[in-house]
Order: sequence, then C-alpha cells, then structure tokens
Amino acid sequence: MHSNGKLYLIPNVLAEGTASKVIAPQVKEVISHTQYYLVENFRTVRRYISSLQLGVDIGTLHMALLDKNTSEAQMAELMRPIFEGQDMGILSEAGCPGIADPGALAVAYAHRKGIQVVPIPGPSSIFLALMGSGFSGQAFAFHGYLPIEKKDRAAAIRHLEAASRRDQSTQIFMETPFRNQQLAEDLLQHLQPTTQLCIGKNLTAADEEIRTLPVSAWRSKGLPALHKIPTVFLLSVS
Repeated sequence: MHSNGKLYLIPNVLAEGTASKVIAPQVKEVISHTQYYLVENFRTVRRYISSLQLGVDIGTLHMALLDKNTSEAQMAELMRPIFEGQDMGILSEAGCPGIADPGALAVAYAHRKGIQVVPIPGPSSIFLALMGSGFSGQAFAFHGYLPIEKKDRAAAIRHLEAASRRDQSTQIFMETPFRNQQLAEDLLQHLQPTTQLCIGKNLTAADEEIRTLPVSAWRSKGLPALHKIPTVFLLSVS
C-alpha cells in the first residue's frame, strides 16, 4: 500500500522574466521531482516551467485542468496519483495558488482526505499591493471582481467605502485588465474626495508602480494608463 504523496502549492510569477527575483529555490527543487500538476492554464504553466531551465522534459509531465467548476467527483479522479504515492503540484496562472484562485478547491479536498498540504512562499499581487499601500494590514478584505453593470458597480463601490469607514479596514479588489481603466474612472466618480485610493500596477515588473492618493488628488492629477495592465485597487477611509 502506498503512502500518500504531498500536495505542493507552487507560486508562479506575476510578470514575465522575473523568476530569478521573486521565485524561491524551493520551487525549483519541487518542480524538479514532481511529475503531476493541477493547473489553471496549460500554456502559461508550460512556459513558466521551461523558463526555470531545470532540464525538465515538459512532454513527460502530467497536467490536468483545475477550475472553479471542478466537481468533487472530478477532484477524486484528478488527485488519484497522490493516493498512489505521487507528489502533486498546483500552479496558478499567476501568483500563489489558493489566493483568489481555484487551487483552494483542491486544497480543501486534500484536507478532507488527510493529504499533507505544503504551501511555498511566492509573489501575491494582493499582498504586495497591500504592503505597498500604506493602508491597514490588520483589518482588510479582498473582494475579487466588482460587478460589470454600471449601476451595480456604483453600489458596490459605495458599499466598500462604507465598510472601510465602519470597520477601519482596507478594501482590496481587481478587474479584468481590459476593464481596468473604466473601473478606475468609476472609482473617481463614486468615491468621496477624501477617500484614499491605492493603485498597484504591473507588480514585480520593471515598470511596477504603487501609488496612494486621496480621490481628490487622483481627479486633479489624472489616472495612469491601466488598459490591459494587471492592476490591484485598494481603498481606505480613515
């Protein structure tokens, strides 16, 4: 009878060409001996593993898709190798598995089945933006994506502002890159002038920028170009 393998949560880069700066040596060690992966995007993961130049033959790796629609029955099949003694890795499209990412589904399943879970430190756009914002790291909430419809989005923005004021907490959220500019404009339209807004763009890349200003200052100085650039937004009402 095999003892179970381990489930490794392997961080990916946030920006191309940054692995040497942001990826820990442990990642390379784990990938060097791991053959089975649950992934969010096959192409991204293959490119990432190749970029690490570990001498791994990508064609010999077993990769299966893990997304938000993966069922319990599918999870049992996906993770069968781990019950046969094989270690498995979860790789996100970017950043750390399990944080705003479907990897959490596999991790929850692993805990239910008594499988050892091993998270490896790596870059997270959410936490890097929070660290660089100057806002409270004692009380914060991440909300993922805000509604697309303008009326619902306006209501959501006002709700986050009210929550920050009530709880003295940092509110963190993001958008699909091609909608970033519109979201930023909506924030300036619906937030109070004194609310502090942080915009963190292209985190870990050479042109990374994290900037915190009151909404009134953003309105007067203008927004940065955010179209198709990965961005995290944070707001705080003190």
